[in-house]
Amino acid sequence: MSECTHDCSSCGENCSSRTAEQTSFLEPLNPASSVKKVIGIVSGKGGVGKSLVTSLLAVKMRAKGYRTAILDADITGPSIPKSFGLNDEGIGVTKDNLMIPATSATGIQIMSANLLLDHDTDPVIWRGPIIAGAVKQFWQEALWEDVDYMFVDMPPGTGDVPLTVFQSLPVNGIVIVASPQELVSMIVAKAVNMAQKMNIPIIGVVENMSYLECPDCGKKISIFGESHIEEAAKQYGIPLLARIPVKPEISEAVDNGTIEYVEAPWMDEAAGAVEAI
Repeated sequence: MSECTHDCSSCGENCSSRTAEQTSFLEPLNPASSVKKVIGIVSGKGGVGKSLVTSLLAVKMRAKGYRTAILDADITGPSIPKSFGLNDEGIGVTKDNLMIPATSATGIQIMSANLLLDHDTDPVIWRGPIIAGAVKQFWQEALWEDVDYMFVDMPPGTGDVPLTVFQSLPVNGIVIVASPQELVSMIVAKAVNMAQKMNIPIIGVVENMSYLECPDCGKKISIFGESHIEEAAKQYGIPLLARIPVKPEISEAVDNGTIEYVEAPWMDEAAGAVEAI
């Protein structure tokens, strides 16, 4: 553990230096907003499909009749708007200067840095504290209307933004995303250990790019090597919620902004686990 700076708001350690007044840094919603449950989508590694899992869970819960929302906390690499076809949507502002999230075709509320840029290819070149501040603004200064489940798409790792989300938002649980590689145990371990340090419940783990199904015979082919996700899930005592296959129609839907219309039966159990919180 590094030397204590006595600034608990920038630290994830649960040590004896914390006072009762220091243990909570939750940021309140503005009075006009309502969010019942907050679910974080995390991973100890980039490129494993957190945004895809975030999108599919929001779509699944919306299909169940819940009002859902996505807070895209991956400020420097936002991809959620493109998946929902909202690249040119932008956001509105209320008379009280609250940001109005964009709304997808099926009614999912979405707040993302890409909705604030002139062009979705413009880079966001900000340092960590500014990025963390933007996440807080998305939470506090946006008009979230009657949201049953908000899904927070996190950047990879255990840095400023995940720490900010875990400390500032009332996170009810996290879903860990991994891929079928030897590194899966380390990836899951990082996310599990951070969640445990921050006292955040772990809903389970989802494996993306799990297998390719042969269109002729139906055989499942492990194109990225044999999966180790069951071993990792068992090691850390967390449920395996889903295995997402490699399917061209998924990537096409993301590129075309039609993720809401992808049939995803392999996400049913994951949606059920979120609903059970």
